[in-house]
Amino acid sequence: MTEELFRDDSYLQSCDATVVATEENAIILDRTVFYPMGGGQPGDTGSLRLAGGERVDIVDTRKGEGGIHHIAAEGSTMPTAGEKIHAEIDWDRRYRLMRMHTCMHLLCSIIPLGVTGGSIRDGSARLDFDAPDPLDKVEVTGKLNELIEQKNDVETRWISDGELDAQPDLVRTMSVEPPRGGGRVRLVNVKGVDLQPCGGTHVKNIGEIGRVRVSKIEKKGKHNRRINVVFDDGSN
Repeated sequence: MTEELFRDDSYLQSCDATVVATEENAIILDRTVFYPMGGGQPGDTGSLRLAGGERVDIVDTRKGEGGIHHIAAEGSTMPTAGEKIHAEIDWDRRYRLMRMHTCMHLLCSIIPLGVTGGSIRDGSARLDFDAPDPLDKVEVTGKLNELIEQKNDVETRWISDGELDAQPDLVRTMSVEPPRGGGRVRLVNVKGVDLQPCGGTHVKNIGEIGRVRVSKIEKKGKHNRRINVVFDDGSN
């Protein structure tokens, strides 16, 4: 399996690695900084620099058999097993995803209800809540920005599967199981704000998120409200 360097340090932008195998347009490495799609967060994009100097553009990253699959652009020169490469993510895109993913943790703290679905995109995100009553987008926007201005630190730690089973209230998602594997689960702790299992990438301090805005709240059923959030930088 691929060593997941991003789990312990979301700010790593590149690494040297060895090709384990290739499968059609997928490249499996022994270690990587590329986050594979999961938990509502898209897979990373970026590039691999081969030993001969060729550049392979990576258009997506996914979990797959044998390890993490780095999906190469069509027509790319594929490396061979055992070849040494240098992997580098599209950092600007990843950092925007980290900021927005962390913002969704703040949204969970503001609306203490079950999460029925969600999706994170480049510059925006949404969460669906088991909420029968209407929600006010101006009020939620204000609460999010008040939290962001507090600039609380974000930390991660690991607990065992058994410890998580003994604390079911930590799990907010109603439709997706927390990321388990190897007998342990990673907790993301926004100090004084939110604590829950999550395998995604996050910023170190919520002040890095910047100002955000609830762009729309949609009714998606009798007991479901979808909250859409964007960066409030004038681009959305």
